[in-house]
Amino acid sequence: MSLREAVGSRWLEIHVSEALREDLGRAGDITCEATVPETIIGQADLVAKQVGVLAGADWAILTGERTEPPVNWEFVVEDGTRLKPGQVVAHVRGPLWGILISERTAINGLARLSGIAGMTNAAVKAVRGTRARVLDTRKTTPGWRVAEKYAVRIGGGANHRVGLYDEILIKENHIEAAGGIGNAMERALEWRRKRALELNVPIEIEVKSLEELKEALVFSPERILLDNFSLEDLKLAVKTAGERCELEASGGITLQNIADVAASGVRRISLGALTHSAPPLDLSLLVKHV
Repeated sequence: MSLREAVGSRWLEIHVSEALREDLGRAGDITCEATVPETIIGQADLVAKQVGVLAGADWAILTGERTEPPVNWEFVVEDGTRLKPGQVVAHVRGPLWGILISERTAINGLARLSGIAGMTNAAVKAVRGTRARVLDTRKTTPGWRVAEKYAVRIGGGANHRVGLYDEILIKENHIEAAGGIGNAMERALEWRRKRALELNVPIEIEVKSLEELKEALVFSPERILLDNFSLEDLKLAVKTAGERCELEASGGITLQNIADVAASGVRRISLGALTHSAPPLDLSLLVKHV
C-alpha cells in the first residue's frame, strides 16, 4: 500500500497544497527570483545521509506536481526500502525554480514519515524472536494521524486503535469516573451487548498494579494494558493472566529497554514515541548540473 492509498488523494492534495502555500506566502520564492534565471532546466538527486526506512514518496511526488513550475520527483526505491548513507533515493528533474521551490516541502513530509518508519523498524528488530508486536498510539500530529500510522506499518509495526471510535480503551480517568474497575467493565460489557449487531469492538482496560490486573481478569476483556509496570511485575502479570487475554505493556518504554519488555512474554508493546518523538530522516537534495 502506498501513502496515497492509505490516506486518500483528497488528504494528500489538501496537505501538500497547504504546505506549499505556507512556504511561498504571498511573495513566492524571492531568492529564486533574485538569483536564478527562470528558464534554466536542472536535475538533482535526493540522497539519504543516514540509515533509515523510506516512507511517504507520494508526498514528494505530489509536491513536485503542485509546484509552479512543476517538476518530476522520480523515486528509484519504494516505501519500505532500508536506506544506507549516501544512497540515492530519487532524481528530481525540471525547471530549476521548481526543483528549489519544492525541495523543503517535499523533504519535510518525506523525512517526517521516514523517521517514524525507521524508529518503528528499530523497535521491531529489537523484539525479534519474541511474541510481542510493536504498536503505535493516538499520540500523533493533529491532522496527520493516518499518514503517521501508515509510516508505522511501513516500518514493520502494527496500529493500535485509530481513534476513539474503533476500540473501547478504559483508562484511569474512565475508571475513576465510573467508580472503579468493576463498574467500568460492567458498563462497557453492557454497552457492547446492546450495540452488538451495530458495532462489535474489542474492550481493553488499563491497570496499574498486579492487584488491579486480577480484578480486571474477572471480566475477561480482550486486552489489558499494563501501565508503567516494572520488568519483574510484567513477568508476574504474564504468569497471572496466562492465555486469558492479550497483555499490552506501555509507559516508559524505549529502544533501549524494549527487548527486555518483550522478553517478559507480553503480546503487545505500545510506544507513543514512534509518532511523537521519532527524529526525521536526514535527507539532502543535491543539484547535479544545470
